[in-house]
Amino acid sequence: MSRRPTFPRSSVLVLGSNFVQSLLPTTAISQAESLLESHRIADVVELLDQLRKKVQSKFVVDEDEVEELHYIYQRIGFQCFLETRFEDAGYNLFEGNLDPRVLISYFPDLRGALLSSSDELDMFSGIAEHMPPYDSVDDIIVANLVRNYSPHLSPNTRSAPPTAELRRVLGMAALEMLEVFLRKWRRVRGESGSPEVRVIVDTVLAKLFARAEKTTDLYGLVNDSNDLELSELEPVLQSTGQYNALCKLYQRRGDDEKLLEVWSKLVDGEWTDTDIPDPLSDIFNLLTERRNRQLTQKWGIWLTKKDSERAMKLLTTTGSSKRGQKTADDLAMLQQLRTENPEAAAQFLEYLVLQKRSTDRTLHTELALICVNEILSFLQDETVSKLWRAKASSYASAPSITPFLAYFEATTPDSPAKRGRLRTALFLQGSVLYDASAVREALAPQEQILCVELAIVEGKLGHHDQALSLLATTVRDHISAEAYCATRGCVLPPRSALTLAEKSGLTAWAGVAPPVKAGVSPSAADEEETKRLLHILLGVYMRGSDQTPRRPLASGAANGTVTAAANLLNSQALKFDPVDVLELVPAAWPLPTLSAFLTRSFRRALHAKHEGMLIKGVATAQNLAISEEAHEVLKEQGAIVEEALPPSPSSSSGELDEKVAYEHAAQSAPVDVVIPTGRGIDEGGGGMSYGSSVTAPSEEDGGDQLR
Repeated sequence: MSRRPTFPRSSVLVLGSNFVQSLLPTTAISQAESLLESHRIADVVELLDQLRKKVQSKFVVDEDEVEELHYIYQRIGFQCFLETRFEDAGYNLFEGNLDPRVLISYFPDLRGALLSSSDELDMFSGIAEHMPPYDSVDDIIVANLVRNYSPHLSPNTRSAPPTAELRRVLGMAALEMLEVFLRKWRRVRGESGSPEVRVIVDTVLAKLFARAEKTTDLYGLVNDSNDLELSELEPVLQSTGQYNALCKLYQRRGDDEKLLEVWSKLVDGEWTDTDIPDPLSDIFNLLTERRNRQLTQKWGIWLTKKDSERAMKLLTTTGSSKRGQKTADDLAMLQQLRTENPEAAAQFLEYLVLQKRSTDRTLHTELALICVNEILSFLQDETVSKLWRAKASSYASAPSITPFLAYFEATTPDSPAKRGRLRTALFLQGSVLYDASAVREALAPQEQILCVELAIVEGKLGHHDQALSLLATTVRDHISAEAYCATRGCVLPPRSALTLAEKSGLTAWAGVAPPVKAGVSPSAADEEETKRLLHILLGVYMRGSDQTPRRPLASGAANGTVTAAANLLNSQALKFDPVDVLELVPAAWPLPTLSAFLTRSFRRALHAKHEGMLIKGVATAQNLAISEEAHEVLKEQGAIVEEALPPSPSSSSGELDEKVAYEHAAQSAPVDVVIPTGRGIDEGGGGMSYGSSVTAPSEEDGGDQLR
């Protein structure tokens, strides 16, 4: 859009019969135009200085004179611009208050999509007519070179080395002129400019800084300006390697997705920027700060490949608002990890089962199989296999008061194999949700070495005989065998598991087992189950020694079994019936083996019999005393008990008419009558029965006769 310059004013008019003439002074604009046509630019500059001083000397600024100044400045500026005198052009165009978009339009690689042919700009009409008729500053430079050097250079002006270098130098001068112009405009007129113009100026200036590698200026502009067009700057910053500036832009706009993409390319080495020393940590910090579950899930798998430890910490600390959605997200993440990173998937599975306490049977079974397969892989190493066999042999060779797993933990050097076996035992014992049959099948190839683990699984399946056989006769872990009976199928009781886990640094794995409830007494059903398991264990010991010839106790498997059976009978004597035990004892057992048990059992039975006799005597005495007291009470109340009465018509035999006695007693007030109801005590002992106190019924009660 063009606007006319100010017209000159005349103060002298000549009136004729049919005309009006005016005497017009020569204006500054007309003088400048005349001088510029003669290419007398220095004279125009001198004229412009005089006019500027004249305007500045006035107390009140004349807007028309100011516009004349702007017009002349712009005419000089575009004339210099056409002649590739870029420094002078930039100065005059700025002083002429030129819209920066006009100058930017001559730099198509910088303007991009910021300007289009449909945009309208406000300009003087005379300026629009004298603007360089070229599409770009490069065309202006080429035209100037052709005008000055053609046909003196071969093969042509464009490709000749001297003009090519001159063309490059002039191009850099033009960019420098534009940068200076935009800097000054932003500093002086930026606040008063329209938002559209500020966006274009700041964006083009950022492009210039990026291409000139003026990183400090670029960072300052990015941090200070809110008017940058991101879509225009992205390709420029990427092509010039200004990735830190690009990240700053994304951070200011809160575009976390693109920010993470830039950092990921820096981590992968696809891009490099020394101003971003640790992009991986930046990713972790951003995701930790945002706590955005979607972002975490999107980048979680990729992060596990870069830093598994920190990635798993991030994945396991990100929350969700809805529990059901959180569970679904966890399972989806686990499935992706299984495909992309099985090792990380195993760690995430541990988190779901051990920390989040998932009750999904599939997850528990998967974790159990992972643990079993891990120790099976360790056993492929001959060194580990020999060490574990040696530990089992050493433990079985001599009696021990320590469970095998505690012995294994204390005597085995720390290693991944050792921790893996302890983890497996703790989880197999603690979890009740995995498929024990599948785990048993997985353990089968190494059942000679992994007897304790197999015993745990057999206990889960309810195969108590097999479990106790493994513990008592194969491993010879008599402590765990008795604990199995006392806890009704638990090879590693919760307290022992916690102690073992703390010593080996595996506390999380002991948390799968249900907590021990202090002060809770076992029920009758629990007691019966314990007795049943103890009888099974005793049977296992008997079977292990029934083929043993009669000989003095010595070291060896059979004698060790006999000793263990004897210890079991002595420690759990209250839970064994001597008759049942004698039926199970092999004929080859030496008598001293059972002497302690039998002696204690007989002594206990005899003690119970004597105690019963004493209780019976005391009860009989008390019953007699109560009967005597009852007799005195009845006698005082007028009742006659077992005393002869005079003969009556109804009773010729002189026997006691109980009905008459009862009626006679009922005529008086009701009294407490003590009726002996005691009965004897069994030979085996038992409680005593005392007389009960009853009230004699009255006639109104309609009670029965006393007999």
